[in-house]
Amino acid sequence: MTVQAETAADLVEEVFLFGRVLRGALGGGAVTGLPPALTGVLHVLAHSEPCRQNELALSLCVSQSALSRQIADLVDAGLVVRRPDPDDGRASLVEVTDAGRRILADSKALRAENLRERLATWTQGEAEDALTALRHLIHTFSTPARTPAVGAITPNEGGLA
Repeated sequence: MTVQAETAADLVEEVFLFGRVLRGALGGGAVTGLPPALTGVLHVLAHSEPCRQNELALSLCVSQSALSRQIADLVDAGLVVRRPDPDDGRASLVEVTDAGRRILADSKALRAENLRERLATWTQGEAEDALTALRHLIHTFSTPARTPAVGAITPNEGGLA
């Protein structure tokens, strides 16, 4: 049986709200001392490095200009370095420094402890069930959709080739 439209709409709303509540509950920028956007860039980069900024921008769904400013801030803070791309001398690769990795490790440990305290009334089984459901959602969302989104422009529309 397929998921009903109302259930799907409720899931969209709850996932969005969960993200907002989770960021606030687990400390956000207070844990790293960085704005949440920079912490997010650092986290994603640590799992996809070294890479070009345009690849990272696609992964983060942000413009290259916005990401460029964020990377510059992270470089200035000593958390990220740029180095020449050995395959293309015109391009550069970005990667997290040891200091950036320490911030991420400290942040992860503090957030995990904070979450553990908040889940004090949960059983281990409930936490594992939630983890399984979240992993299932992530896998589902990571798999390409079979049909274009409502209102999406297909390559032959609007003069796109």
